Amino acid sequence: MYSPGVVGLGHLRRQLLIAQTLVKSSPDLAILLIAETRQAGAFSIAPGLDCLILPALRKNGDGRFAPRYLGVSIKDLMALRARTIHAALEAFAPEVFIGDKLPRGALCELDSALNFLRDRGTRYVLGLRDILDEPDAVTRDWDRTGDVQIMRDFVDAIWVYGDPAVYDPVREYRLRADLAARARYVGYLNQRRRLEFADAAHDPFAALQLPPGRLALCLLGGGQDGALLAEAFAAVPLPADTNGVIVTGPFMDEAVKHRLRRVAAGAPRLRILEFVHEPAVLVERADRIVAMAGYNTMCEILSFEKPALLVPRVHPRREQWMRAQRLQAMGLVDVLQPDQLTPAAIGRWLDRDLPRPRPAREVIDFRGLDRLPRLLHEVMAVGAHGQFA
Repeated sequence: MYSPGVVGLGHLRRQLLIAQTLVKSSPDLAILLIAETRQAGAFSIAPGLDCLILPALRKNGDGRFAPRYLGVSIKDLMALRARTIHAALEAFAPEVFIGDKLPRGALCELDSALNFLRDRGTRYVLGLRDILDEPDAVTRDWDRTGDVQIMRDFVDAIWVYGDPAVYDPVREYRLRADLAARARYVGYLNQRRRLEFADAAHDPFAALQLPPGRLALCLLGGGQDGALLAEAFAAVPLPADTNGVIVTGPFMDEAVKHRLRRVAAGAPRLRILEFVHEPAVLVERADRIVAMAGYNTMCEILSFEKPALLVPRVHPRREQWMRAQRLQAMGLVDVLQPDQLTPAAIGRWLDRDLPRPRPAREVIDFRGLDRLPRLLHEVMAVGAHGQFA
């Protein structure tokens, strides 16, 4: 399995959950996850599963890639990553390769590896989250990078981790008939399953030492672009019976984290956490959630049926905004436009008397994890060019 990462932890956490589910269903499986964030080693890892961690990338404000930590050129970093991936695949010799979102990997780093995998008969599964971006932006990117031809030449199956009742990427992104025939709607991934794999030794709630009261949780994904929401939440005068917890994510700017910690030092009901091994443990205990609208966060909110106010990212991609709008139209979440984000707006929502959310499972397919073992067996039966047996 391969996780491109770059901006946050979403790709890695999704791939880890899929890997843990597959290993639990078939203990004889051996899964190597190629990831690119140091935090991969901090998550709970099931027997039969291990990680190879690549030197990390980041994306600058102008959309360009750069090394996150290593003091080398981007050209040298990508050459190192590509050779490492290729060598790992040659040594591991997988029967199935499960990628995520980018058919050619970050900055096309999978190109040489894909030729090797095809020559040895490895099946290539491309996993896609429910929404990538607006259709014109996705098709423009695919045309620019040659991804459509790569998918036609190398990909045996496309797993869509979503429900077409929310968004249908096969139709919206105008996939050609031969690629559409390889697509399988897996369903959304029920995040309650994460509690089965969580390490009891890393209970973030126990260390918070919060006074009695309700819990309002602020989630920012990896944190790289969550500063405005975090600081707005920190400035909210919390209701008298409510505690606030902000999970900044490991990639938030250090200056912002420092400001948040200063605010929390003077607010007895506010806590700041940087990195949590398993956020689902906090989500389960939360009474209300204020968050961005990334795929994993959204799945956690809906899986645990929590009242949520989403403040989605709108640049450089509108994926989060589109997801938030679809879910709001289904009556599952509340949405605050980013240009209307203020502490007062969050405070008004926290003060409202909210009804219990409509159970998402009544209107959305959340059985994705249950289907994965069968879909893996289906991939093993696939013929040349994605022709399913």
